[in-house]
Amino acid sequence: MSNIVLIHGAWANGSCWSSVIEALQADGHTVTAPQLALGPLADDVAKVRRVLRRQDGPTVVAGHSYGGQIMTALGTDAPNVTALAYVAAFGLDEGESIGALLQQGPPTPALAHLDIDDEGFAWLPEDDFVGHFAADVDPVKAKVMFAAQQPLHTSSLGEVMGTPAWKSLPSWFLVATNDEAIPPDAERQFAARMGATTVEVASDHVAMTSHPEAAIDLIRAAVAETAAG
Repeated sequence: MSNIVLIHGAWANGSCWSSVIEALQADGHTVTAPQLALGPLADDVAKVRRVLRRQDGPTVVAGHSYGGQIMTALGTDAPNVTALAYVAAFGLDEGESIGALLQQGPPTPALAHLDIDDEGFAWLPEDDFVGHFAADVDPVKAKVMFAAQQPLHTSSLGEVMGTPAWKSLPSWFLVATNDEAIPPDAERQFAARMGATTVEVASDHVAMTSHPEAAIDLIRAAVAETAAG
């Protein structure tokens, strides 16, 4: 059995992986889903490194959305990591930033009305969260997710990527074709240039919540192939 670390993204917390955790634990894997502050990128990367050092052997890391930025920033020396699985996530290359990427086109529907507080943290309004960010989730559950959202500090949008972890680790990518936060074509570009094993799912942005089986299968594939290798 393998170790699996699940990295949540912005406007979420570790519970967004609940269905995925349950299935992977049933498989016999050791699963950890740390809670991240979503402040300075370096702090979240340091926390993930702390969790990775606690693993007792080979580890697959999966990240959603901004969680992809965090795991990509692990660079070339991620402790115990044997594979990366991106779920509708940012997979930047060296010298890129999320902010510069998003400025290449009009704001996506989920991110069009960010509410930035006086400390520089960006929150999603309820209508955008329920109607666009988590569009495939039952509205009652989506409102619970909205209530539990963790904001992202806007400084993270300007963080420039160093050497990405995917350049030295095998990668898998789930493209959410109905994503209204990260453009699906951007996800396809991330996946193609990292040479990732790629699947496409007709899903909203929070695929691991709304279509958990797709995320589970992606992670299982990463586990199986790296274990065999």
